[in-house]
Amino acid sequence: MIEPLPGFPETVLAFACRGHVSKRDYDTVLVPEVEKRLARHDKLRIYYEIGADFEGIDPLAVWEDFRVGMAHVLRWERVAVVTDVEWIGHTMAVFGFLIPAEVKVFPMSDAAEARAWIAAPASG
Repeated sequence: MIEPLPGFPETVLAFACRGHVSKRDYDTVLVPEVEKRLARHDKLRIYYEIGADFEGIDPLAVWEDFRVGMAHVLRWERVAVVTDVEWIGHTMAVFGFLIPAEVKVFPMSDAAEARAWIAAPASG
């Protein structure tokens, strides 16, 4: 399931991924929020928190994540992924270069640092 996380600036889309993530989660939670915010802002940031209770993601959800990300690829400013799930960290390290945004992976123990980074003013 994907749950919106409160307490972030308007230009930060923040979500927690828990349990099993399905395409329906993208269709009903993530995509509507992305579209709503992109209608109000030129650039957005994304904060994903993927905890130890994450069980996996449907292949159609992976496709939806890729589709939404690439459809708006030039509108992402920063991406923070907070997780101790090794394969997700490795995947971001391998494919993060495809996103023309600042991308950082943080361990769960550094969630406060990740939240500060995603909300901080852009340098330069």
